[in-house]
Amino acid sequence: MAIPKTPMRPMFWLIAGSLCIVFAAAFAQVAAGSYEMTYGQALAALTDPKLWSQPAALLRLLFGERLAEVCGLRETEPLATMTLIVWNVRLPRVLVGLMVGINLACAGSIFQAITRNELASPYLLGVSSGAGLAILLVLVVYPVLGPHLPLIAMLGGGAAFLLVYFIAWHHGTSPVRLVLAGVIVAAIAGSLQTAIFFLAKDINIMQNALAWTTGSLTGAGWEQVRMIAPWTVICAVLSLSGARHLDVLLLGDPTARALGMPVERARFLLAITAIMASASAVAVAGLVGFVGLIVPHVVRNLVGSAHHRLLLGCMFAGPALLVSADAGARLAFRPVQVPVGIVTGVLGGVFFLYLMRRRREIGKL
Repeated sequence: MAIPKTPMRPMFWLIAGSLCIVFAAAFAQVAAGSYEMTYGQALAALTDPKLWSQPAALLRLLFGERLAEVCGLRETEPLATMTLIVWNVRLPRVLVGLMVGINLACAGSIFQAITRNELASPYLLGVSSGAGLAILLVLVVYPVLGPHLPLIAMLGGGAAFLLVYFIAWHHGTSPVRLVLAGVIVAAIAGSLQTAIFFLAKDINIMQNALAWTTGSLTGAGWEQVRMIAPWTVICAVLSLSGARHLDVLLLGDPTARALGMPVERARFLLAITAIMASASAVAVAGLVGFVGLIVPHVVRNLVGSAHHRLLLGCMFAGPALLVSADAGARLAFRPVQVPVGIVTGVLGGVFFLYLMRRRREIGKL
């Protein structure tokens, strides 16, 4: 199967449109909240000269108080209340949403390629559920392991993905078997997550864990930004580096082997990249579903199936979906903050129904 070439214009409009959506939704989020401010005041807080003229103040925000003390950054002049609210509370939430969108969208496109299954995603293949189970164990049972959440999430997601492959394997795998195995693993992990709630002795811990299982950016701060940012960069680089291998895997294993590619090793390494991306997203935002299913489909229809274009498009369209969904969840139901996972779940269900009604056969890429 040859990868069709597409003109550059769709990619340009995809990137431009995604950036417009991200900036509009981000600015709406920065201005909205329990502390009301106008858009002009929000812009003034973002560009506060007192902050930008004090590099130490900006570095303390970005890298945290502990690292600031190690680097010898001194105390700075106090900033205005609006500046502190925008930079300490609202802007980090937008940045976390942006990187979670990148990670989930790229992970979804990788999983769809290595399984040759357009229904594959971190959520449907059980990776998100496995990572979620591992993190929930930390939050409720072993809170001392909290600083290692990304690594723990990756171990949980990797174990879940290996279990999916083990269940689906019968003289090889098929798209339908992989999806069914993923549903099985996700259901088991979901049941175990519910059981863990009964182990929580503190009602506050249980409420936080419950909010986390729905997928939420509420309370995301610079700590979460620092937690996910390195993994986002690593996974983006590895994804784009493996774009050619993903294209070859779509041709089928026999053709890929005939072209000299070590199929199993390539599939394993690409799966590890997708697991790192999705697990780091789960570690900071909880179980945000369907982003890895919706975004690759939309981008593929716009820019084609070549993965260097598909992955690049996902890196813009993913943040556009998640940041706008989070803005809608915050602004539409004020003062109540609806978790973004509920919005993406509704969108994912509608999109799934659209796929079923639009196409007679779904599954294989």
